[in-house]
Amino acid sequence: MTTVNHTGFSHTVFHLLGIPGLEDQHMWISIPFFISYVTALLGNSLLIFIILTKRSLHEPMYLFLCMLATTDLVLSTCIVPQALALFWFQAGEISLDCCITQVFFLTSTFMSESGILLVMAFDCYIAICYPLRYTTILTRTLIGRIGLFIFLRSFTTVFPATFLLKRLTFCKSNKLPNTACKDIVLAKISCDDIRVNIWYGFFVLMSTLVLDVLLIFISYVLILRAVFHMPSQEAHHKALNTCGSHVCVIVLFYGPGIFSVLTQRFGRHIALYVYVLLANVYVLIPPMLNPIIYGIKTKQIRDQVVHMLFPKQK
Repeated sequence: MTTVNHTGFSHTVFHLLGIPGLEDQHMWISIPFFISYVTALLGNSLLIFIILTKRSLHEPMYLFLCMLATTDLVLSTCIVPQALALFWFQAGEISLDCCITQVFFLTSTFMSESGILLVMAFDCYIAICYPLRYTTILTRTLIGRIGLFIFLRSFTTVFPATFLLKRLTFCKSNKLPNTACKDIVLAKISCDDIRVNIWYGFFVLMSTLVLDVLLIFISYVLILRAVFHMPSQEAHHKALNTCGSHVCVIVLFYGPGIFSVLTQRFGRHIALYVYVLLANVYVLIPPMLNPIIYGIKTKQIRDQVVHMLFPKQK
């Protein structure tokens, strides 16, 4: 169970505790986890299938949406099956290598989704401000390069963090008060100085998520400026409706994360289980609701879903 190195004993197997303080409620808590995961699997898989099989949807907006749905599938799969195994079978044991691997995929996928939301804001900007040049600017080649860049950015920024975790000696405890392995949760049970981990995590946060939020905000300032210069109310409504779904998804994705950070910073008397539940919200809610939002608000996708489910109806 443990190995010896130059600093002493280091745990190589850890035990996830789930929701601390609510262990007797794990079976009930598993219900929304299970429902959200099944909904995310079905909704995002259907969205990907429709976009890939319908040539009429092979446009920039839908290709970015396909990337978002794929990322949502990976993000929810990174954590929910592990949480369900813990809730149902008390299968909370996880090795150090598996734990660090989970940290890598969870963090990099979260950053990838943030990057996709940024390019979707850019897509809205081009569609509203340069509608006649939309398809010539956002070519499939450019979209492919953007997708590759998003993946490489996430990979290259998170990969060093795995080595920073791997170098630590975990001699304090092998109990992790969470439903999954998280970077800072794992680092906090180390006996070593984790200032490098903290500062690198801060650098990653500022250079990815905070930068993405700032650029999304700038994009929408430019979009709103362009909308208010349009001559008619109908043009205003059509332009704002183009970005309505994206705004809802942005709020769902960044809102819980920001609220969780503020709670940890200022809510010093809040119970630990509240932090853990909030940390799970951004993995449960966006992947479940994103395909529903786009399915309801995007006519082309809505029509394809209706045609697929009710083929005899026109």
